[in-house]
Amino acid sequence: MPVLLVLGVLLLLGGTAVSLYTDLLWFRSVDYSTVFTTVLTTKLLMFVLFGLLMAVLIGANVAIAYRVRPPFRPMSLEQQNLERYRVAVEPFLRTLLLLGSAVFGLFAGLSAAARWETWLLWRNGTAFGQVDAQFGRDISYYAFTYPFLRFVLGFLLTAIILATIVAAATHYLFGGVRLQSGGEKVSPAARAHLSVLLGIVVLIKAYAYYLDRFGLVFSERGVVQGASFTDVNAVLPAKNILVGIAVVCALLFFANIVVRNIFIPVMALGLLVLSAVVIGGIYPAYTQQFRVKPNEVQREAEFIGRNIDATRKAYGIADAVVTDYEGEQTATPGELRADQGTIPNARLLDPNVLPATFEQLQRIRTYFGVPDALDVDRYTVDGVTQDYIVAAREVDQTNLTGQQRNWINEHLIYTHGNGFIAAPANEVDADGQPVFAVGGVPVQGPNGGPSPIRIDQPRVYFGELSPEYSVVNTQQGEIDGPESGGEQQTFNYDGDGGVRLGGLANKLAFAAKFREPNLLLSGAIQPDSRIMYIREPRERVQKVAPFLELDSDPYPAVVDGKMLWIVDGYTTSAGYPYAQRTVLGNATADSQTARRLPQEEVNYIRNSVKATVDAYTGDVTLYQFGERDPVLETWSKAFDGVLRPESEISDELRAHLRYPEDLFKLQRELLAQYHELDPQAFYNKEDFWAVPRDPADAVNRAANAGDGAAAAPAAGNLVEQVAAAPPQPPYYALLQFPGQPASRFSLSTSFVALGRPNLTAYASVSSDPEDYGTIRILELEANDVPGPGQVANQFLTNPQVAESLLALRRNGTNLTFGNLLTLPVGGGLLYVQPVFVRAQGGESFPTLQRVIVSFGTDTASEPTLPEALDSLFGAGAGGGVAPGPGAAPSPSPSASPGAAPAPSTPPVVAGDVPALIAEADAAFRAGQDALRANDFAAYGQAQERLRRALEQLANSARPPATPPAPAPLPTPAG
Repeated sequence: MPVLLVLGVLLLLGGTAVSLYTDLLWFRSVDYSTVFTTVLTTKLLMFVLFGLLMAVLIGANVAIAYRVRPPFRPMSLEQQNLERYRVAVEPFLRTLLLLGSAVFGLFAGLSAAARWETWLLWRNGTAFGQVDAQFGRDISYYAFTYPFLRFVLGFLLTAIILATIVAAATHYLFGGVRLQSGGEKVSPAARAHLSVLLGIVVLIKAYAYYLDRFGLVFSERGVVQGASFTDVNAVLPAKNILVGIAVVCALLFFANIVVRNIFIPVMALGLLVLSAVVIGGIYPAYTQQFRVKPNEVQREAEFIGRNIDATRKAYGIADAVVTDYEGEQTATPGELRADQGTIPNARLLDPNVLPATFEQLQRIRTYFGVPDALDVDRYTVDGVTQDYIVAAREVDQTNLTGQQRNWINEHLIYTHGNGFIAAPANEVDADGQPVFAVGGVPVQGPNGGPSPIRIDQPRVYFGELSPEYSVVNTQQGEIDGPESGGEQQTFNYDGDGGVRLGGLANKLAFAAKFREPNLLLSGAIQPDSRIMYIREPRERVQKVAPFLELDSDPYPAVVDGKMLWIVDGYTTSAGYPYAQRTVLGNATADSQTARRLPQEEVNYIRNSVKATVDAYTGDVTLYQFGERDPVLETWSKAFDGVLRPESEISDELRAHLRYPEDLFKLQRELLAQYHELDPQAFYNKEDFWAVPRDPADAVNRAANAGDGAAAAPAAGNLVEQVAAAPPQPPYYALLQFPGQPASRFSLSTSFVALGRPNLTAYASVSSDPEDYGTIRILELEANDVPGPGQVANQFLTNPQVAESLLALRRNGTNLTFGNLLTLPVGGGLLYVQPVFVRAQGGESFPTLQRVIVSFGTDTASEPTLPEALDSLFGAGAGGGVAPGPGAAPSPSPSASPGAAPAPSTPPVVAGDVPALIAEADAAFRAGQDALRANDFAAYGQAQERLRRALEQLANSARPPATPPAPAPLPTPAG
C-alpha cells in the first residue's frame, strides 16, 4: 500500500507538472505569459491563505480541547469504553492532529482556489459611477465587493462550525463532555471553549443578517427581481432587528463563560430561532398577503420602475430608438423600385443550408472541408458593398479513409487548410448555385481571374476543423492542395505559430501530454519543428482571456491580406442591483444554435472585447471596444497589458466587425418586455412581445418526413409544429432601415404579440462603424400584419405555391425552406423565403430553385426574386433585383463547349391526342435526365412542358358541351 500510494502521488504530481509546463510554453508562444502567472499565483495565494486558515482553526481548537481536558474523569461505563480509544490515539495524537488539519486545509484550499475570479474582482474593483436606488451604494459594491464578502462569510461560518464539531468530539473523547455520566455533564473548560465557538457562530450570523440587507436588491419576491415593497417595508426592518438580536445572543453565549448556566445559551439560541421565524418569516408573509396583494399594482409600481430602469441600462438597451410604423398591407411597383437599399440586397443564400453546396463545389480535395454553418460578412468590391456568404477551406480529417489514417498522415502531413470562399448572398447562377467571387486553390476570382479580395496568405493552420495537434516544419512535406494544373503540392510551415518542439524536455513533456511516444521517437521531427495545439479560435481566445464569455460564432475575415478569425468577447456580471437576471444558454438558443453559451445567470453584459486569431500564425489579439465598461476595466487592472486600446483597431478590421448574434438574442428577449416603460402597463403585460418560433424549422422537419410524396406538411398541423419549434434566429443582411439615408450591414429580428401570431414589431441593429450598436425598433400601428407563422401557413395553403412545390418534390427530391426574411419596405413588411432542392444521393447538394414572397395577405412563388415580385405587385416591381435561377441558359454537365444548341421542341396542335401524349412522355423523360444530371433549371423547364401538355390533353379529352334544345315550332291557327 505505501508503494502504491507513493506511485499514485508521483503520477498525480507528474501529470500536474506536465500540464503546467506545457501550458507555460503555450502562453509564451502567444505572448500572454502574464495571464498564466496571474491566474496561477492567485490560485496559489487563495489555496495557501484559506487552506492555512482552515487548518489552523481546526488544529488549534483540537489542541485547546486536548489541553483543557480534565485530569480526572469519573468512572463510568461510558468512560471505560472511551478509555480504549484514548489509549490508542494519544501516542499518535500529534501526527493525527497535523494530518487531519492538513486534510481539512487541503479541501478548503482547493475550494477557495476555484474562487480566484472573485478575489481578483474584489482586489481590482472599479467604480461604476452609478448608485443603486435603495441604499445609494455604487454598483461596484454589488458587482465586486458583495460577492467576495459573501464568500468570506460562508468560509468563516463553515470553518467555525467544523471547528466546533471537532472540538466537541475531542472534549467528548477526553472526558470534557460526559453525556452518560452522573453529575456535571460538561467541564468548565469545555463549556467555556464551546460557548466561545458558538458565540462566534452567532456573531457571524449577525453579520450575515447585515449583508442580507444589501442582498435584497437581488430579491425575487416581487413581480420583478429587485427589492419589492415587502422587502423594503418588512424584510429590511426585520433584518435590522435580527442583527441586534443576534449580537445580544452572541454576548449571552460569551457570558456563559462566567455565569456557567446552560440555560443562558439555550435561551439565546431559542430567542434567535423564534425571532428569525416571527420577524424574518411571518411578518413579511403577512405584509405580502394582506398589504401588497390587494393593491399590488400601486404597491409595486415604484419597484417595477426601478427594475425597468436598471435592466435597460445593464443590458445596453436603454438607448434603443423606437419608431411607429404603419404596417401597410399593400404596395405599388413604384414603391418597391424606389427601395434600392433593401430589396436588391435580399439575402437569398442561407448560410445554414449551403455548407454541403460549398463543400461539393469548393472542397477541391476530400481532405478539405467547410464548417457545418457558414458565415455572413460584407466586402466592398469595385466600389460596391454587399454581403457575402463566406467560409475558410479547412483541413477536415474526418474525410480520410481507413488506409490514410496513421500518425504521420494525421499529425505531420494533413496539417492545414488552404483558401477562402466567398459568394454574394443575393445571387445564384442559372442552376441555382452560388456565384463564387472568391474560391479555388490557389485563390482566384470568377472564371479563374484574380481574386477581387486580396489574400496574401490563404493557408489555415488554426480553424474550427483543425486537428487536436499537428507537428509542422518537419522533414515530411505537408499536403497543400493542388496547383492550377491539378498536381498535388506540399508546403513547409515557415511561421512562428505553435510551440517549438526541439529539445528533449519539450518532446518528453508533449509525449506525456498527448500520450504519444512518436513525438519522442519520430525521425521526421527537426530541432526547429513546431507543435500546434489549442487551435480552435474560441478555445485560443478563451485560454488567454478566461474572464470573458465568448460568442458562439467566430467568423473568418480577410483583413489587410491576412485571414483572421474574429471572436466577440463579453464581460458579464450577476451583481447589477434591480436588473432582471437571464440564463445565457436559454436566451441565446434558437433553431440554428449548434454551440450554446453556458447555463449561467447574468444581469449585466457588454460586448467590450473584439478578439482576432490569425489563421496562419495563431496570434491572438484582444482589443477593448465600445463604451466604458467598469467590469472590463477591473479585469484590465488584474491582467495588466493583456488588452489593446480600441484606437489600434485598423479601419479595415473595423469594417468587418459585426454586432454579435448572441448578444442581440439576449437583448431581444429583454426588449420583448422592457420596451415598455410604464410600470402599470408592464405589470399588466398589456403590450408584451415575443420572439417568434421558426416556421422554416417546423416546415423542414415535416416536409421531408415520410415518403416525400407531399409537397409540404398539411397546413392544419403547422400551427402545432411551429409552436413546438425553437425561436427564429436573427439574420445578417444589408438593410436600409426606414427613415435612414443608406443601407447598413445589420442584424435583424421580428416580434409577434405575446399570445398572438400577428407581427407587432421589427428590430435591427447596425454593424457599420458610423452607427455601430444602434438598435432601431419599428412598432407596428396595425395589429393585423401577419407574423412569420401565419406567413408560413399562407405559403402552404396558396394553390400556386403548393403547385410549384409539388413540381419540385417529384422523384423523391428533398426541399429545404431557407431563412424567412422580414424586410421593411413600401410602408409594410415583405417576407422573402428561398426554397432549396436537393436530389437523392450522397454527392448531391442544395440549390436555390424557388423564391416565395408575401406582402400583407398576398403570396407569390416564382423561380427568381424579380419574377416573384412582379407576380406579387405587378410588372416592374422586381426591377434592379439580381437575377436568380433560370435567368440565363446553362449548358448541361454533359454538353461540350461549342456544341450546337439542341433543336427546340416543335409546337403541338391542341386536340392532337397522340402528339400530346408523345410530348408529355418526352417532357417527363427530359425531366428525369435533368434530375440525374443535377440540372434543376432544365428540370424546371421540363416540368413546365409536362404541365402544359397534360393540361392540353385534358382539354382535348373533355366532351363537347351539349347544344341547347331548339325552341318548339308555333302551332298553326285553326
